[in-house]
Amino acid sequence: MALKTRITQLLGIEHPIVQGGMMWVGRAELAAAVSNAGGLGILTALTQPTPDDLRREIDRCRAMTDRPFGVNLTILPSVTPPPYAEYRRAIIDSGVTIVETAGHKPQAHVDDFKGHGITVLHKCTAVRHALSAERMGVDIISIDGFECAGHPGEDDIPGLILIPAAADKVTIPMLASGGIGDGRGLAAALALGAEGINMGTRFCATVEAPIHERVKQFIIDNDERDTNLIFRKFHNTGRVARNGVSDQVVEISAQADAVFEDIRALVSGAKGRDALETGNLEAGLIWAGQIQGLIHDIPTCADLLARIVDEAETIISGRLASFLQPALVEGG
Repeated sequence: MALKTRITQLLGIEHPIVQGGMMWVGRAELAAAVSNAGGLGILTALTQPTPDDLRREIDRCRAMTDRPFGVNLTILPSVTPPPYAEYRRAIIDSGVTIVETAGHKPQAHVDDFKGHGITVLHKCTAVRHALSAERMGVDIISIDGFECAGHPGEDDIPGLILIPAAADKVTIPMLASGGIGDGRGLAAALALGAEGINMGTRFCATVEAPIHERVKQFIIDNDERDTNLIFRKFHNTGRVARNGVSDQVVEISAQADAVFEDIRALVSGAKGRDALETGNLEAGLIWAGQIQGLIHDIPTCADLLARIVDEAETIISGRLASFLQPALVEGG
């Protein structure tokens, strides 16, 4: 038996499992491993310092897998934004066929990608945003619940509500994101109306994830309570793993007169990269979701995907089916 959905058909993958874009983590080693395991691996464009570096990373990934993989391009409002159009051109020129977009006003990027025949997944944290992205012309919605790592939006709606609420209104295929890391999550996502899952934190704790082993063990040692919500005061909420740095950010932000400049140095991306690469768990922010509480090992991507799919199939065909009892025929 195999799990076949509109997601697997549209993306040309074996399993309805996507590795989401993650800053400093979405490199060729991980993306290729996920794709080789039958899912969809995704490179993170802005992890590469320049568009030419992204071209080289795409070539490197292509040398490691002959299966489909994608590239994430996250558009964030900034006083000095990166050259998004140049990154977009690097993706198109490199012959990438699948792109994950996220963030602020992606219409121009989506139009260009679609004009070149590229399949576009767009990450959303609210039903209204999903409907807007559908009107924009994207092919797949990735709906991100409040449990997720990264930016869960400002509505605080968990996946158990958000996924079916979106499924009731969105007509294109949908991935469920946030708080998913095993076969139970995949089976639940399919039951709630999604046709696949998008995982981030779970893929950080794999053999192929290009981050320090101490960070992987940190994720395993944490439980579902070990996250902090930061930037709430600035209406750009982010969920990160709880460490001394994120505790300090929360403490400073709680002060009535706090401004972003008070925490800027603590939350810099360079410091987060240092934490991931050196294993110094107090060097900076480590982005992770509540799914930490369900992560207990560091498998290869191949073992992880096989386990998730096997567990989901067993739940769907076994445990759930066992609850269905033949109806008693009156008078029989």
